[in-house]
Amino acid sequence: MTALISLKHVNLRLGHVQALSDVSLSIQAGEQVALIGSNGSGKSSLLRVLNGLHRISQGELQLAACRQAMLFQRPHMLRTSSWNNVALGLWLDRGLGLGWHEAKARALVALSVVGLSGVKLQSAATLSGGQQQRLALARAWAKEPELLFLDEPTASLDPPAKREIEALVQQMIAPNDKPTPMTLIFASHNLGQVKRWASRVIYIEQGRILADLPTADFFNAECLKQHSHQAFLFLQGETS
Repeated sequence: MTALISLKHVNLRLGHVQALSDVSLSIQAGEQVALIGSNGSGKSSLLRVLNGLHRISQGELQLAACRQAMLFQRPHMLRTSSWNNVALGLWLDRGLGLGWHEAKARALVALSVVGLSGVKLQSAATLSGGQQQRLALARAWAKEPELLFLDEPTASLDPPAKREIEALVQQMIAPNDKPTPMTLIFASHNLGQVKRWASRVIYIEQGRILADLPTADFFNAECLKQHSHQAFLFLQGETS
């Protein structure tokens, strides 16, 4: 089976920092992959390489043609209405080929899905943090992505907002009637979230992949210890 994403011996240098070192991995369509590790471990750098936001310094990256969307921890909001924040992204995406009225109509549906129809004319900059993250999800959902990237999407939210965002993401990645479920790749410090969303966990330390296991195996202490002592110690520290 042809991989959706393939990395071979990838290195990434950002200024004087070696962000990724000799990273090789393959991700199939329909997988839900969690990237975990301590702050500065390289998980966000890897996410940005996979999404094309960082150009690799060395190695090989192959990404099959597909519709993509990415959600950041603190999404950027345009200084216009919530409705326009979604519609403009759709209209400017040449791959979608939507006219302005079509983009506005699809944006309205997306706002309804995330429960923001009531603030469609409100400036996005005045929304709460949770509302802004829901708006960012609406922008992603409206593009009907086959591949969704999330970078700590609930890290800065209060518990009720976290639950709302988690429920919306679960709705987006649910198989439904799609022949292939949406592929999800996300970075998270929230181990509960990793257990709920991921089918596979990749542990990164100092820019290197030290463990790459099915979720059940990663959270099995004996199994993890056999594969990576460093990942085992990390997990023990996070759950203690």
